[in-house]
Amino acid sequence: MSVYKLIPVFACFILSTTGAIAGGGDDNPFGARSAGMANASVMLSDIWSISHNQAGLASLKNMSVGFHYENRFLVNELSLKAGTFILPTKTGVFGLSISQFGYSKYNESKIGLAFAKSLGEVFSAGIQFDYINTYFSEYYGNKGTAVVEIGVRAVPKENFYIGAHIYNPTRSKIAAYHDERIPTIMRLGLGYNFSRKVLVTAETEKDIENDPVFKAGIEYNFMEHLFIRTGVASNPEKATFGIGYEIKGLKADLAFSTHPQLGLTPHFSLLWEFNKQEKKESLL
Repeated sequence: MSVYKLIPVFACFILSTTGAIAGGGDDNPFGARSAGMANASVMLSDIWSISHNQAGLASLKNMSVGFHYENRFLVNELSLKAGTFILPTKTGVFGLSISQFGYSKYNESKIGLAFAKSLGEVFSAGIQFDYINTYFSEYYGNKGTAVVEIGVRAVPKENFYIGAHIYNPTRSKIAAYHDERIPTIMRLGLGYNFSRKVLVTAETEKDIENDPVFKAGIEYNFMEHLFIRTGVASNPEKATFGIGYEIKGLKADLAFSTHPQLGLTPHFSLLWEFNKQEKKESLL
């Protein structure tokens, strides 16, 4: 194999070690609505909760399907593709998600099966079982491992939301060499609807081996069916902005995030919620 064909592979590893991209079994959150708010979204309740906090799925009432694509730093080899399917039942809400980060010579694939349930009027909980497979060219092949995710969500008063989530609490290994493990990541956040049109969120994320990340976002429903979003995050410093359009069960979201050294990342999501009824109480 030509060394030039492996350059994007080495780029993936170099960028992941600097925190520029997720790599080595890291959690790859998806959903352009969340991306537009700097991923300060652990307290939200929508289809993309399957990637941020599965407890947020518990309040969903309709079967839904969604697709997401992002092109990190406008480099095709660093793209992320994902799809999800949500099925509410009398028992609880089930979800299936599939995602892939990377390209043909290096990629990380993840399939997750989620379940969420309301525990009374205030609390909900969710759990997801993942299988993560890493492929590194034909020379190294595939390596897979199982991961679990657990989340809780609370609405202690009207328009006030609390969410907490932990990814890989069992410290699953991805390789025996150097005891390489999947990252363990904890998230805790708050959200508040100041009106039906304005939602503000704030969140702290902590990889147990790295410094914490602080995130904040705003969503404004400035016209009927039309939303604008913005957010900021630390470590590394990041600014985000986005726009969303919703009509009946169709939702389309576009977002952009910026890295101080590596530049722009576009995110796009499209979802369809079957038998959607208009909801006017809040943005969540």
